[in-house]
Amino acid sequence: MKKIFFLLSILCYLYIVPILSSVHADYVLPYPSYMPGNKIYTLSRVFDRLNNWWYFGSIAQTKYHLKLSDKYLVESKTLFEYQQYLLALDALNRSDSEFSQIPVYVQKAVQEGKDIVSLSDTVRLAALKHTEVLVSISGVVPESFLWMPEKSDPTRLDLLSHILEAKNIRERTLQELSGKENK
Repeated sequence: MKKIFFLLSILCYLYIVPILSSVHADYVLPYPSYMPGNKIYTLSRVFDRLNNWWYFGSIAQTKYHLKLSDKYLVESKTLFEYQQYLLALDALNRSDSEFSQIPVYVQKAVQEGKDIVSLSDTVRLAALKHTEVLVSISGVVPESFLWMPEKSDPTRLDLLSHILEAKNIRERTLQELSGKENK
């Protein structure tokens, strides 16, 4: 009886696990990394830049820039939630900078004759997820914020305009990817 139960357990496992493993999220952003104020944060930023030399080729560069864009977007989202608006805008600008480089490397991959269907799908899902995050951020931040440093003049931060520009960068990338597929 124990042997039959054991065999049935194995058979159920072999049939159920593949079904469950086929279920996955569309696109998942990474967990927040080191944040500003952490002693390792600067070192982490240096390693991010040094990793650029490790990723060569158009597809690897696309994945590298997407990974950094994801990382900085999550950092920005977290900082916005903690009302650290100046740091959040800095992280959002870095995310935008990384994301805006993705179409260049996708175009390069197309020119090299590489199959980019899977990569384009990943970038498209990432752009949609980024847009979703940016829309959620825009719902909780003020339109502008007066940042007052201790020993200098105050600066007005136009938060919503920066978030809207970040959203536009993602939408332009989606349009460029759609244009490349239609060719």
